[in-house]
Amino acid sequence: MASGEASGLSTRSPREPELRTPRQDKYSVLLPTYNERENLPLIVWLLVKSFSESGFNYEIIIIDDGSPDGTRDVAEQLEKIYGSDKILLRPREQKLGLGTAYIHGVKHATGNHIIIMDADLSHHPKFIPEFIRKQKEGNFDIVSGTRYKGNGGVYGWDLKRKIISRGANFITQILLRPGASDLTGSFRLYRKEVLQKLIEKCVSKGYVFQMEMIVRARQLNYTVGEVPISFVDRVYGESKLGGNEIVSFLKGLLTLFATT
Repeated sequence: MASGEASGLSTRSPREPELRTPRQDKYSVLLPTYNERENLPLIVWLLVKSFSESGFNYEIIIIDDGSPDGTRDVAEQLEKIYGSDKILLRPREQKLGLGTAYIHGVKHATGNHIIIMDADLSHHPKFIPEFIRKQKEGNFDIVSGTRYKGNGGVYGWDLKRKIISRGANFITQILLRPGASDLTGSFRLYRKEVLQKLIEKCVSKGYVFQMEMIVRARQLNYTVGEVPISFVDRVYGESKLGGNEIVSFLKGLLTLFATT
């Protein structure tokens, strides 16, 4: 993918604008959760506030993977508070991986655009209107939030975590040359049909999944725009990034290098 284009990172010239009007657009937010009891009410409130103020049509799909902390109970209450037309609880019985959570969520999404983000408050919904504007400006297939471009940044991480993240992105850039500045981020907007196609092509399930999505997008000549975001470390709960995830990431990176 070529880099440095004024309108964003792109693999080809943006297509002609769709005939669909903004009022017809609907945004389905996929929120995979595991032990997010404290964070879920806050992120949902922020999402509802952002969409209500911006006037975009939306739905929030909560995909809880059998959280033992009662996240599902909280989600059920939120569904009652905001209405089942806006909050859709689509749980699974156990933790099955991020990639399969998105597959599960897309099956229930009625929007023509899909937004994926974390439920732990590290991704602020205030950036969503910027994602939507960027997508419409360049008619992009994907808009990805980036911590490593423009005024994007990371807050609350210790030096070790920053080195791991920066190192992962640096190695990925060298080996795969994907043309996007933040491969491991998980705050993105997709056209629904594009996300469905990419999910079909991806084989990763854990943290490598986000990286593979962009690499496959390059292979399929989808256009990618980027929006700088501020990433804030979770306030409640523990990070799910551990030694096993780092090993899996490296294995996945080598697999992608060998197969793409």
